Amino acid sequence: MKLFDLTGKRALITGGTHGLGMAMAKGLGLAGAKLIINGHSPDKMKDALAAYEKEGIAATGYLFDVTSDQAVKEGIDKIEKEQGPIDILVNNAGIIKRIPILDMEVADFQQVINVDLVGPFIVSKHVGKYMVQRKAGKIINICSMMSELGRNTVTAYAAAKGGLKMLTKNMATEWAKYNIQVNGIGPGYFATEQTAPIRVDGHPFNEFIINRTPAARWGDPDDLMGAAIFLSSAASDFVNGQIIYVDGGILATIGKPANEA
Repeated sequence: MKLFDLTGKRALITGGTHGLGMAMAKGLGLAGAKLIINGHSPDKMKDALAAYEKEGIAATGYLFDVTSDQAVKEGIDKIEKEQGPIDILVNNAGIIKRIPILDMEVADFQQVINVDLVGPFIVSKHVGKYMVQRKAGKIINICSMMSELGRNTVTAYAAAKGGLKMLTKNMATEWAKYNIQVNGIGPGYFATEQTAPIRVDGHPFNEFIINRTPAARWGDPDDLMGAAIFLSSAASDFVNGQIIYVDGGILATIGKPANEA
């Protein structure tokens, strides 16, 4: 359908060298977009570009630190010059540190905030400058269920993702008049290499997630493709400042008793 066709569009995905970022990027590529992948590891970038090529998806890579205002400015200016206009921005780069509050150093807290919240602000500011000039653009911030809920040991991450939710709404408020739509995706719990050790049968957290999720399963990374394509396409031209939670229904329910089938 033409509403969801991204042919001719250029999409910049930060942290698109692996994991959920790569899954969303592949979705955009399969919908026709030309991918521009940002990362910080040359080895991961090399492997990622090979993976995209194997899928028949056009992709180029740019290495720069999303927390550095100068590095981002230079990177975005270079992309605009070498690749052409950035039509879609996916702010996906992020980190998490699982440390109890009383044990967490201020430097660790600040690092998570810088990558997960300040980074999207910096990248959006420099990409947004060009989008405002062209009066067109799509920005997707990758939020989290921790934008809405708390959980032990992820204080910095939850603070950053809660802030990213409100940054999304404020960016939408300021830039809607320029025909720029800014929305977010909040992934639930997904089956990735990082979660493999806790997804084995009998592991308490695996049982917790399956019982807590109405869909009764972990998400597949490909489950994020549809939301990413929708928020990048003409189908979402009047959708602004919203967070779409792709979580199998977790946020819709209070949960169920442990003995309930």
